[in-house]
Amino acid sequence: MMSLFWIVAALIAAAAAALVMARAARGASAGMPADPSVGVYRRALREIDELADRELIAADERLTARAEAGRRLLTAAARVEPAPARSSPRAVLIALASVGPLAALGLYLAIGSPGAADQPFAARLAQWRAKPQDFQAPQLAAALRSVAAQRPYDPEPQRRLAELDMVLGDADGAVHALRKAIAIAPGRADLLAPLGEILVLKGQGVVSPEAQAIFRRVLAVDPASPTARYYLGRGAIEGGDATGGLALWRSLLADLPQNDPRRSGLAGDIAAVETTGRLPVAGGLAPSQQAAMSGAIRGMVDGLAARLKAHPDDPDGWVRLVRAYAVLGETAERDAALAQARRLYVGRPEIAAQLAAAVRAPGPAE
Repeated sequence: MMSLFWIVAALIAAAAAALVMARAARGASAGMPADPSVGVYRRALREIDELADRELIAADERLTARAEAGRRLLTAAARVEPAPARSSPRAVLIALASVGPLAALGLYLAIGSPGAADQPFAARLAQWRAKPQDFQAPQLAAALRSVAAQRPYDPEPQRRLAELDMVLGDADGAVHALRKAIAIAPGRADLLAPLGEILVLKGQGVVSPEAQAIFRRVLAVDPASPTARYYLGRGAIEGGDATGGLALWRSLLADLPQNDPRRSGLAGDIAAVETTGRLPVAGGLAPSQQAAMSGAIRGMVDGLAARLKAHPDDPDGWVRLVRAYAVLGETAERDAALAQARRLYVGRPEIAAQLAAAVRAPGPAE
């Protein structure tokens, strides 16, 4: 069935090319059209004679008008270009135009797979959705978008799509997906807080007024949110209100459990601001922010690592994994993944260049 389709398609393409070339050849053989102004001036000469015969213009005016019209007629006639010489027979041009589609068909029949079964998109999409761990990011994104289309009132597919985009380093895509999810469920703090964090990441650590407004919405839903309290404190300090920002941070530190990994980083931030009156990392993100990273993003990275362990021949996957570890600031895991990828793709300079760029992805404190 596929063979028949491609044969018919090639024949149609060849026929269309031949038709175009035939019409072009006929147009060339007809020559260039005459300058339309030539006919205008000839008609003007006739009209001058008719007016003179009817005694509507004087004899001297007739001579003057005819002289001027004749001069313009000669000028227009001199501008007419001769028809171009025909350099190739029409049959040769038509044959050359038909060669391309027919040659492509022959090449496909020689090295292609005309007998392969059809692979409809719906069937492939079902496979991607059934076993997402076996496929790469483009297939996973397509599967999530199909789920989102089927469940327009469920924010969960958009949330997961945002997580996938963040692992791939597509912050803009993650923001777009989260905004869609929030439009469906505007009162969910677990959707608002990641959006605010991503906006801070995109702003190189600056808590913009838009991000602050989002974090205030988070506090309205979840007054105890460590993420919102941390960033609002940071935004206050950035705006020159070190006293107010420190008050928020001290309150947050008092509420964090003793075994919470964010405590040490937050305590260091507080001490630095108390000493200098400024944020500890100008234009960057504080260490306390790392423990607030989404657990779902962590799961996506771990899932990608597990898939590469089972199916290591995936250069794009290794590049994404190295970039994800770099963004998360996990240098040991990044270096281990980088070393394994380099061993797998020795002699592949294009992959080595992509890996090198992934290592330089901005981390949380950059």
